[in-house]
Amino acid sequence: MSSHKNYLFTSESVSEGHPDKVCDRISDSIVDLFLKHMPEARVALETLATTNRVVLAGEVRGPEAVGHEQMIETARMAIKDIGYDQEGFDWRKARIECLVHAQSADIAQGVDAAGNKDEGAGDQGIMFGYACRETDELMPAPIHYSHRILKALSDSRRSGRAKELLPDAKSQVTLQYENGKPVRATKIVVSTQHIEGLDQKDVRAIVKPYIEAVMPKGWMCPDDGLFVNPTGRFVIGGPDGDTGLTGRKIIVDTYGGAAPHGGGAFSGKDPTKVDRSAAYVARYLAKNVVAAGLAERCTIQISYAIGVADPMSFYVDLHGTGRVDEAKLEKALPEMVSLKPRGIREHLNLNRPIYARTSAYGHFGRAAEADGGFSWERTDLVAQLKSLFA
Repeated sequence: MSSHKNYLFTSESVSEGHPDKVCDRISDSIVDLFLKHMPEARVALETLATTNRVVLAGEVRGPEAVGHEQMIETARMAIKDIGYDQEGFDWRKARIECLVHAQSADIAQGVDAAGNKDEGAGDQGIMFGYACRETDELMPAPIHYSHRILKALSDSRRSGRAKELLPDAKSQVTLQYENGKPVRATKIVVSTQHIEGLDQKDVRAIVKPYIEAVMPKGWMCPDDGLFVNPTGRFVIGGPDGDTGLTGRKIIVDTYGGAAPHGGGAFSGKDPTKVDRSAAYVARYLAKNVVAAGLAERCTIQISYAIGVADPMSFYVDLHGTGRVDEAKLEKALPEMVSLKPRGIREHLNLNRPIYARTSAYGHFGRAAEADGGFSWERTDLVAQLKSLFA
């Protein structure tokens, strides 16, 4: 985020019907399928979607009960749930091809625990976590409101209140920052797929009340700063309008560009993959630091080598807002939570089917759920951190 005090910052979101998000949802639904049958299953699954065609590819290690037919059926049910029964992309008619095969023995050898060797990281890589005080959820405000606008439209579409809207949609929110704090929106862009027969004015009339309901009082942009379906028409959408791939919306998935992102996507990966699990624990630690009042903003970076359990590095940046020395946090946080792949999974209880729900509207800033979903959003380290740094 900017180092100067007065500026504009923009983030975007995309709905669950966006072609890339369709693929994320399918991939994560298949991860859940495997973990439901076998919590220790290994899954690295990519999805491609285009006009009435879906291709599944990747590497898995799991129970024989989960084969190609089960994966194809899971993909089809994910498409149905999103709401695609259009001529160009129909959950009933789409041809789904499964090219998934067994995990490489070479990778398994490096990752599996054996003898005195602890389970290693599933790959090398760098992962980031971030938290700030811009919203109650300790998320950057532009991405938070971008997500909420689309979620409101989706909920209305699914309930039948906005039958004219279809699954594919995008949002973009530009906020004015004064003295480093967000104070209002200057521009908001929403593009949403709609049924035949509506013009731009019709769609604007449907969408605008939802945007106004989401934005805080006094934050709504001027009327000439609201752009709804700026191309004028959006009937053909989803994978029929644009090819989708798993993992192409990583900034949407995280902090909207307000914080760094590592090299890996999340969706389609079981929690032994540190691209996913270490990014989750980095958010968890950063959020607890901010929730404990130790800083206004916190960025954490963790890095790994394939087959090695311990992180290569652990870095904390409080962006000049800290009430505690960063070096002390770098020492204390890994002592509070093991940052080995197994330690992360056990602490956050990640070996369970909780991932399809993460595939749209952000992996972060969501409420921790009773069944363990979004466990990385808990703030259960706050008391310990306050005690440690009182």
